[in-house]
Amino acid sequence: MRHGVAGYKLKRNIAARNSLLRGLVTSVIESDFVITTVPKAKAVRPLVDKMITLAKEDTLHSRRQAAAFLRTPASVKKLFDKLGTKFGQRNGGYTRIVRLGWRKGDGAELAKLELVGTELVKRAAERAKRREERLKAVQEGREHEGDEKEES
Repeated sequence: MRHGVAGYKLKRNIAARNSLLRGLVTSVIESDFVITTVPKAKAVRPLVDKMITLAKEDTLHSRRQAAAFLRTPASVKKLFDKLGTKFGQRNGGYTRIVRLGWRKGDGAELAKLELVGTELVKRAAERAKRREERLKAVQEGREHEGDEKEES
């Protein structure tokens, strides 16, 4: 029976496991995603959700709790300034696990743990960039047409 047994051991002792999880949570908060193995992603997911829930409160106590867990002051700042307000109206489900396939070296199944909503921002930025490129191409085409008419 598994009474009261929770979490993932990840074949590590307690100190190594805590260090690994803290590092992964910090990476997810700083870069909005991390690529790791599926068991590690499943172990990190509730911790990232807990950090974002702390950020939604934005009290001194919650800041200190997050700072005690996260590795860098920059990640704490981003967590409370950007992510806390971004997920303010959302009740849980801040992360998504996307399976990517198997790693070439050892065959471990990889997954991408990402924050929900970040892909929308990236897609919007890509669309804006493509739109600007198209406008530049159209303007350059018009300029070249004008040059050709002047030469004739």
